[in-house]
Amino acid sequence: MFKDKVVLITGASQGIGKATALKFAEENATLAINDIGGQEEQLKELKNEIEKMGGKANYYLADVANYEEVEKMIQSIKNDLGKLDVLVNNAGICRDKTLAKMTKEDWQKVIDIDLTGVFNCTKAALALIVNNRGKIINVSSLVGIRGNFGQTNYAAAKAGIIGFTKSLAKEIGRFGVTVNAIAPGFIETNLTQKMPEEIKGMVKKFTPLGRFGKPEEVAFLITFLASEKADFITGSVVNIDGGLSL
Repeated sequence: MFKDKVVLITGASQGIGKATALKFAEENATLAINDIGGQEEQLKELKNEIEKMGGKANYYLADVANYEEVEKMIQSIKNDLGKLDVLVNNAGICRDKTLAKMTKEDWQKVIDIDLTGVFNCTKAALALIVNNRGKIINVSSLVGIRGNFGQTNYAAAKAGIIGFTKSLAKEIGRFGVTVNAIAPGFIETNLTQKMPEEIKGMVKKFTPLGRFGKPEEVAFLITFLASEKADFITGSVVNIDGGLSL
């Protein structure tokens, strides 16, 4: 499906990002996988896993919150792979506290990575994406739609991604580029594994499908939105939450 397509995934060393990279590799894409320096070993392992599948992957270390690092990464991708067709803005962190206990650093760090990181990567890659009539998929969250206790910083960042997505879709649709967001609910990742069991049980109770989602299920949605089958979908926010938003 993605033969001769180059796909950049930020925050690709684990969770949804890793599952998405593997799914694109299954579909014959050439991968540019990104994360911060502390995740280099995980990126190397992912690169090796993709290559064992018969795929091709390069990894790039860059902090998405740092525009200069992102610019260098995009230039390296252009030099190494020649182009960029799909951008998946997946990198994100949580620093959960009630607003009364939240520090300025807790607020700013989440905004810098989760929201400004989307701006940085999209801005730096925009010319390449437009030239190839490409696709941009931004990973927001159900929390960005309905909020959540103790996550004012995360909710603000993820809600900002939704507004960013809709506005950019209007700006660059005339070039044949689609821009969409996804809003995962509770997915089986390292973050949710750390949740207390009683909280997990409560979430499952209020989720019509009665379980957490799997990273692979989110990856399937992302690859669909990046495919030609989704050419007439833009500016959308697609929930993938087991019905929790109902």
